[in-house]
Amino acid sequence: MLEKINKKQSGAALIYLIVFIAIFTIIMLPVVQNFAAKINLLRLTITREKAFQIAEAGINYYQWHLVKFTDDYQDGTGSSGPYLHDYVDFDTQETIGQFSLVITPPLLGSTIVKVQSTGWTNDNPGVKRVITATYGIPSLAQYSLLANDGIAAYYATEVFSGRIHSNNGIRFDAIGNAPIESAKNTYTCMSWQGGGCPTTKNGVWGSASQDVQNLWQFPVPAVDFSSLTSDLADMKSAANSGGIYLPPSGQKGYSLVFNGNGTVSVYVVKKTYSDANALDGYYVSRSEDTDYYQRINPSSPIQGNYNIPSNGMIYIEDNVWVEGTVNGRVTVAAAKLPQPASPPIIFIPNNILYATKDGSDVLGLIAQGDIVLSKRAPNNLEIDAAMISQTGLIQVFRTYDIKNALTIYGSIMNFGYWFDNFVWTTGYNTIVISGYSDTTYSYDTNLLYAPPPHFPFSSSGYQLLKWEGN
Repeated sequence: MLEKINKKQSGAALIYLIVFIAIFTIIMLPVVQNFAAKINLLRLTITREKAFQIAEAGINYYQWHLVKFTDDYQDGTGSSGPYLHDYVDFDTQETIGQFSLVITPPLLGSTIVKVQSTGWTNDNPGVKRVITATYGIPSLAQYSLLANDGIAAYYATEVFSGRIHSNNGIRFDAIGNAPIESAKNTYTCMSWQGGGCPTTKNGVWGSASQDVQNLWQFPVPAVDFSSLTSDLADMKSAANSGGIYLPPSGQKGYSLVFNGNGTVSVYVVKKTYSDANALDGYYVSRSEDTDYYQRINPSSPIQGNYNIPSNGMIYIEDNVWVEGTVNGRVTVAAAKLPQPASPPIIFIPNNILYATKDGSDVLGLIAQGDIVLSKRAPNNLEIDAAMISQTGLIQVFRTYDIKNALTIYGSIMNFGYWFDNFVWTTGYNTIVISGYSDTTYSYDTNLLYAPPPHFPFSSSGYQLLKWEGN
């Protein structure tokens, strides 16, 4: 009897055990499945993170490559990509993955390069991560106003659009909307800057509003104007190989007229108006005649109308008068190497306009000497250009001709000082005795990363503009 009871109890226990196991299995199976899924997800997350870091290593590698080889967009291979690289683990020195690079070079006239890096691990090559980084080199035309010497902006109503920089000191009482920078921490201000000068001042000083003073920065690195000499040599080489090169004319210089249809007319200036000597921005009497009187088509090597060259470079070893409507991307340089005692001048006798102001049309004017607005320029004048005077001033001479309005759309960069070089007044007051009574400065923001062809770059190198990852 006892034996039968034990058997019944054992059977019942077995049934309970089976039921318990069944219930436990029902409860734990999702838990185990969830745990396994989380393990797989963790493994996938780790794999994705490794792939991401490998892709990021590809971006870092090519950023380094661009620092060493600024204009190499083919990974040193000389052929089109993609470019495949092994990724070696630093600790184990084992190859654990790969990254593939696709490089999109800058468009003509731009400095913007795009780098796309795709990374994966050898253990799980199907899991890929992609990072895209966009880099650009700021051009020297990143400045609305750049001067190697000091700057004075006296008038509280004077408005500057864009970044301002001086390698010396700045007095700024005006209105600005971008950084206003000096390479000096302190300096001895010049008498023409007023305010009790000469005396010791901060790199940037004046009576501008607090909002504008918040934009003051000093000291910052100086801009090397002397480096433009090597840039001019490169420009001359480019003009001789695909551009337009004009040797000394044997006359007064050349006249370039942009026609608005992608062409430029080239003339030799045979005769200029003979005007009385005028004072330049340094109060030096100048004998240059600023306006052409008679032009002829040159017999050699350029005659008539020519398309703006595909490489956008026009190099002239003589004085040159520039005007017209620019349709395309072009730089005009007036220079002689080695630099002569009287370097070539660029004169502006008439309006210089862009066919469009969307960045597709751009003009660089680079004079080894001055850039001078002609005596007979229009009463209302517009200049659309990025202008550089390597050794002189961008200015109007004091001829006692009072004109109405000047509009600058682009940038101004000159070696000398800046003291509102387009107008002459009596002392520090507003009585105009020569030049343009009203000047408007508008910075062309397209110039920052899409400067005129062969335009000098900033020494800052490539900067990260945009970063995207999946």
